Amino acid sequence: MGRHSAARKRRTPSVALASFALPAAVLFAVKGDVGQPPVVAAVEAAPAGELAAAEDLCCTELVAVGPVGLPSPGPAGVQFVADRQTSASRLRTVERTLPAGPAPERGLQVRTILTARSISAVFPEIRDIGGVRADSLRWHPNGLALDVMIQNPGSAEGIALGNQIVAYVMQNAGRFGIQDAIWRGVYYTPSGAHGSGYGHFDHVHVTTTGGGYPAGNETYYR
Repeated sequence: MGRHSAARKRRTPSVALASFALPAAVLFAVKGDVGQPPVVAAVEAAPAGELAAAEDLCCTELVAVGPVGLPSPGPAGVQFVADRQTSASRLRTVERTLPAGPAPERGLQVRTILTARSISAVFPEIRDIGGVRADSLRWHPNGLALDVMIQNPGSAEGIALGNQIVAYVMQNAGRFGIQDAIWRGVYYTPSGAHGSGYGHFDHVHVTTTGGGYPAGNETYYR
């Protein structure tokens, strides 16, 4: 009788273990959603109880404040802390969704929107990004191109900023669906720089592969 009672006690999960299992499942779900293609993820409906329970964790990342050991690698450079010894007071949340920036998004395709929002987040000094406009070529009219306007483009600071933007979009060419960029007479593609004489001395022109027009319920992630 005593052995049976002890066995039942061993098989009963502890409250501490149960309370840890639920946050781990939520973090795994967030990690999967953020990293899965396509680059734009639609928010799916969930039961009211589950939605309320997960509301604070949707589209956020938990990051350790201070050294807590090696974090588990996430997709696209996102780091998710896996050390269960880290207390809640040593965690902070980082918003992973990208808000709309200065680029008018009407008529832009989804990868172009992602590129524009990402540039705005990384380079907040950029205040003007052109999108859809009339043109003899199809890129701007079809929502495939951006004009990232550079303040004081002839100054050393302006040239450096333009160079940084070109480097940034090329480093993320796969995620953004970059076809090309043009800046200060040079035509750039993911395979390298090509030729000269292409103009664009006051803005960085960026062309994407589009990805289709948005349905209106997209969420864009960093």
